[in-house]
Amino acid sequence: MQGSEPGSSCGTRAAIEAEAARLLARLNSDPSPQDEAEICAWVEADPSHAVAFARAEAAWEAAERLKSAAAEVTLPPLAQIVSEEQQRRLSRNVMVAAAVAVMLFIVAAIVTVRTFSGVERFQTGIGQIRDIALEDGSTLHLNSDSEAEVRFTDNGRKVRILKGEASFDVARDAERPFDVEARSAVIRAVGTAFNVRMRPSIVELTVTHGTVTVHSGDNVQKRVSAGSGAVIQPRTIALTRLDPKLVGQRTAWREQMVELDGETIEQAAGEFNRYRTAPILIGDTRVSALRIGGRFRISDSREFLSALQLSLPIRAVTGEDGSVMLLYRDEEPAMADNGVGL
Repeated sequence: MQGSEPGSSCGTRAAIEAEAARLLARLNSDPSPQDEAEICAWVEADPSHAVAFARAEAAWEAAERLKSAAAEVTLPPLAQIVSEEQQRRLSRNVMVAAAVAVMLFIVAAIVTVRTFSGVERFQTGIGQIRDIALEDGSTLHLNSDSEAEVRFTDNGRKVRILKGEASFDVARDAERPFDVEARSAVIRAVGTAFNVRMRPSIVELTVTHGTVTVHSGDNVQKRVSAGSGAVIQPRTIALTRLDPKLVGQRTAWREQMVELDGETIEQAAGEFNRYRTAPILIGDTRVSALRIGGRFRISDSREFLSALQLSLPIRAVTGEDGSVMLLYRDEEPAMADNGVGL
């Protein structure tokens, strides 16, 4: 099978989509095991193929929703709407359309079964961190309130991050690249280590060992090496050089720690709220812009709250539901002899 190489032209993208359509038709024509293996190999041969395949999955889900909505619509008897001659013509058209729709649903079902067979799903609750040994020797680390799907085949290794944050120690296997999908991005590695965080509007990548390639949107692709990161959006990839301290800060959660280095109280509270069921709230705008540094245990935000009150004009008020309200304190803070170091 001839695979499509990634390029920068619209023609390349059209060729990939055309090839994907042709392969879908093959899947609906009693494919042999060899056909299925070749189709699977094409999908896994290039990140742009994986992106196109993800779009096909989205189309399938949309078709399912459309089918469910259509099933709920109740129409009056056909005779009340059209004449007898119109009924005959309409019936023929409906039969043709129905045949096409059935064929499309069968194709989509085959693709969906092929895609999700052998998928394992892992997730964490709020405040929970998991280290998961994968079958190829790689390790998946999941941060609090995160979820990922893993699918391994003879041709490739794929992980899809559904929400939250994940870190990877990838076992080297030159024959089977390791692809991580995060929204519109596909991050490919062979033997490396990196961290992926799903923020509200961007995907944040941090590479701690080796090199990965990042593919996002329409043929946007870049390489990211150890000590560097990337801010990934649907059509752009912005590379950033990270100093070792910032790399350590981004991956401190692996050691069950939150590391702060001059973040605002609003940012710091947001980090701790990732691990709390009852949030830390800011009740005074004067508190938001104050800054703090230090290293604190994820499992005990009381240490963080104590540091705030000892070092800054802040007082913390705990509510009945366990939430904490941060208020501005006008008088100077009393410094304890054994205060928490920042």
